Amino acid sequence: MTGYNSKQHPVPVKRYCRTMDLKPDNALIREYIHRHSEGEAWPEILGGIREVGILEMEIYLLGNRLFMIVETPVDFDWDSAMARLATLPRQQEWEDYMAIFQDCNEGDTADEKWQMMERIFYLYDK
Repeated sequence: MTGYNSKQHPVPVKRYCRTMDLKPDNALIREYIHRHSEGEAWPEILGGIREVGILEMEIYLLGNRLFMIVETPVDFDWDSAMARLATLPRQQEWEDYMAIFQDCNEGDTADEKWQMMERIFYLYDK
């Protein structure tokens, strides 16, 4: 494994880390991956993510556990951005489209599906 490059941003950023489980079905997991591949994710969804102020979003997979890293400007307000995202065109349609793969409740928004993780360690550089 060679690792993944990080995108450099022209402004100071903060990071949010979130997690969610997919249904433990290999065929569903493969299809979920496919629907997130380049050219398959809906343009309106990618545009909405950027429109609410998110600079970068990455999703990683281990088994059926998803891990998402979201990078935003330091003055980003998560709650207001997620409330706005939920109102953008096709957003709930996308959430419903993805829900067949996810261990979630029908009709959940992205913010309800993805659980915020607590950072418990870093290198403590001062």
